[in-house]
Amino acid sequence: MRLYDTHRRILVTGGAGFLGSHLCERLLARGHEVLCADNFFTGTRRNVEHLLDNPRFELLRHDVTFPLYVEVDQVYNLACPASPVHYQHDAVQTTKTSVHGAINMLGLARRVHARILQASTSEVYGDPDVHPQREDYWGRVNPVGLRSCYDEGKRCAETLFFDYHRQHGVDIRVARIFNTYGPRMHPRDGRVVSNFIVQALRGEPITIYGDGMQTRSFCFVDDLVEGLHRFMEAEPGDPGPVNIGNPVEFTVRDLAQMVIRLTGSSSRLVNAPLPADDPMQRRPDVSRAARIFGWAPQVMLEDGLRRTIEYFDGLLAAGELPALQRMTRRAGSPASVSASGGVTVHAPFDA
Repeated sequence: MRLYDTHRRILVTGGAGFLGSHLCERLLARGHEVLCADNFFTGTRRNVEHLLDNPRFELLRHDVTFPLYVEVDQVYNLACPASPVHYQHDAVQTTKTSVHGAINMLGLARRVHARILQASTSEVYGDPDVHPQREDYWGRVNPVGLRSCYDEGKRCAETLFFDYHRQHGVDIRVARIFNTYGPRMHPRDGRVVSNFIVQALRGEPITIYGDGMQTRSFCFVDDLVEGLHRFMEAEPGDPGPVNIGNPVEFTVRDLAQMVIRLTGSSSRLVNAPLPADDPMQRRPDVSRAARIFGWAPQVMLEDGLRRTIEYFDGLLAAGELPALQRMTRRAGSPASVSASGGVTVHAPFDA
């Protein structure tokens, strides 16, 4: 705790990203000082531009694979590309971000006696043979596949967090985040919600991988951020891991049809081969989050989609979607151009 006031100074790594920027907003609204650190690989300055005039907000360009020496009371470690398009672009760097980043942030937390939360992922469960997924399930992950740089990097980060907790007494929290959506998603990050909305708004064919009967659970960003904050503020006792996501399950085809209806689009559905190691089912058991810190998601999928569609519609009206598309392709995304001129990304269903 700070010496002279009751508000905390909080470090958010990956704070200019989709989730991080919403978290920074929430923490500032509660009166805290926020240090946002980001290397801007997938995060963007525009996500936090509206916060720059706040005297309690500080933006720092920094890569967590290098040590950071600051004085803070809490650390939210969100830094890591989270979509296949981005994390497969430089697989070695993705693993380094998860592993070296965890070591550096845990070292910081140990030095300044800060509580630290790790943003882990439902990808640690891989393609599960237990449904829904509980925290005591060890997962079914391909350790040498194209996705393993992210999956195994996050699994190793969890190991480091618990070893620092047991060996050095670091006050940790480990949250396993399931599919999250909302404003500020990258329009071409390859995830299913952003893919479908962008394709629908532009009247392009909506690409469904496989038969579309894969299931996912979609958590609106406001609910997710509330869950992370409640977990961080919970009394010491259970460091996790704790699932944070929405347990209401939809097929990918159901989601596509809902997006078409809400956008009023004339888009049609087209099918493409399923990517390697893409899980067929993904749904969290969130009873532990309810028990530990009284959290449950509140936003229904249709309501959250309306707000997300409004955000993307604004980008389209401003002529920003084509520029963002080109930027992603220059970064080396595994994409192919569809007949309509849009980009089809080959791994669309991840958290």
